[in-house]
Amino acid sequence: MGSGSIPDFAHRCGAIIFRPRRHQDDAWGSRQPVSIDHPEPARSMSRREEIIVLGAGVVGMATALTLAGRGHRVTVVDGAGGPGLGTSFANGAQLSYAYTDALASPSVLRQIPHILLGLDPALRFQPHLDPDFLRWSIAFLRNCGAGSFRRNTLAGLALAARSRLALDQLTERHALEYGQSVPGKIHIYRTAASLAAAEAMVALKRANGITQTLLDPDAAVALEPMLAPVRDEIAGALHTPGEAVGDPHRFCSGAHDALIRAGGSSMFDLPVERIETQGSQPAIVTRCGTRVPADRIVLAAGPGASRLARSLGVYLPVQPMKGYSITAPTGAAAPRASITDVANRVVFARLGNRMRIAGLAEVGRRDTRVEPDRLRALTDSARAALPQAADYDNIESSWAGLRPMTPDSLPITRTIAPGVIANTGHGGLGWTYAAGSAERVAQIIEGTA
Repeated sequence: MGSGSIPDFAHRCGAIIFRPRRHQDDAWGSRQPVSIDHPEPARSMSRREEIIVLGAGVVGMATALTLAGRGHRVTVVDGAGGPGLGTSFANGAQLSYAYTDALASPSVLRQIPHILLGLDPALRFQPHLDPDFLRWSIAFLRNCGAGSFRRNTLAGLALAARSRLALDQLTERHALEYGQSVPGKIHIYRTAASLAAAEAMVALKRANGITQTLLDPDAAVALEPMLAPVRDEIAGALHTPGEAVGDPHRFCSGAHDALIRAGGSSMFDLPVERIETQGSQPAIVTRCGTRVPADRIVLAAGPGASRLARSLGVYLPVQPMKGYSITAPTGAAAPRASITDVANRVVFARLGNRMRIAGLAEVGRRDTRVEPDRLRALTDSARAALPQAADYDNIESSWAGLRPMTPDSLPITRTIAPGVIANTGHGGLGWTYAAGSAERVAQIIEGTA
């Protein structure tokens, strides 16, 4: 893909184009790479490649910025009008490095009849008769065993640890600002049984380097005084001091700006119809019929990745899981720490003077409509969990998005066709896993994976 061709086909398709500024002595097609403050030297790389990254969410932007930092010429392509406008726009904002528990688990297996009957307000399955959904569902059930749950959770912990370091490096190297902080996280448990069940996971995670402390109600309030209004309603809590928060949409915007400064480019409002391969060279085909080749294509299109992979004859076990969030001004008792109410399955993350509240999981839902009844269910759950955490009467925004779920809750980061690498299936942990998955993609390209 010659860089000089980017404006031509993109303009014909009505795309929004961002590209590096021309320098006085450089033409677009022959320009030398723009230097950045702390570039990461290319390692084990035989040549600089032309790479298209499909998807401008946290996964796609982290991947693009990582590859650009290693000397590749990167173009991000997305059907939306800008970076971070899909699944990453208003998700829960928590960077959950210690909470990679797989969705498929023995406890969920026991609840399947309850869930299928629609009796669980927070977790729903929307059955479909299409073969891909049935195939995914069977694989999900197979991952509900205790051994699979443990293995998948530990694999997630390893990726999360790697991702934390990688995100810190990206943030420092490119001076990214996205409201990041490390307030720690507190899980609150409303019954003695649920608290006891958490102890087994604490032991597992401590054995794998995670620092966590079980707290009685008084200790929980001493640590986070804003839990005082619900002190008599909880059996205990679990504190993880290293958990972080950050605004994923701000990250995407900042990473996009950094990508352009580093010599990359982007095209928005450019839907991709399919991916093709001719020999070893892949190409995207846009909705307007233009074929654009590249040395590599990274498929980081979230829940849309399975459709594009299908155009290559490849099945990706990814199903959408719809979730909701609200953002409201902080309330009279807004916690500093991130809070997860286990019983109500709702999470709270403070972003400055705003509270991001997220929850609900609807596996198989394929729309992003904000349903009034589901939004009300989330708001009611949040108000019941922490009645003074936010100004619930003055909600600033509401949102629904689709998380790309795999049966084992682990992302798919591998070559799926000549020159095509999938980087999708991060589920509800895309923000947590994004930078670590980006490093994996770079290693695949450089032959060091």
